[in-house]
Amino acid sequence: MKEAILEKVKELVEKRMNTSWEAMEAAKNSANEESKSSAGDKYETARAMGQLDREMNGRMFEQARQERQLLDKINPDVTHTAVNSGALTETSMGTFYVAIGTGAINVNGKSIMVISPQSPIGQAIMRKQIGETFTFRGKTEQIISIE
Repeated sequence: MKEAILEKVKELVEKRMNTSWEAMEAAKNSANEESKSSAGDKYETARAMGQLDREMNGRMFEQARQERQLLDKINPDVTHTAVNSGALTETSMGTFYVAIGTGAINVNGKSIMVISPQSPIGQAIMRKQIGETFTFRGKTEQIISIE
């Protein structure tokens, strides 16, 4: 199951990378295609806006690329005894996969919340073991299983 979750998360990140790359290229091409007109300010403004779009999409691409590198370091065959990066963790409030923050996904008919270790819930459950409790949003919850 962890392998299927990891593959689905990698697919989501790949899609974000591709979308950001394509948007970055489109902004670059748009800025380059602007031709000098008698309204020089309009030309300069369009080029500046294209450059801003390109930079924004470049940052989004770089963030997705770094997330992909983090995912590549996760070995789905490792069985965890405590919650850590790559752990599939069932708690009394739901099932979490600790990797990067992508939100809820559905794998094999089961809803899994993919979280980063730095997220509030990630910080609450990190390094906990089966049977241990944690407090989240004022409620005490329990770790039921870890894979």
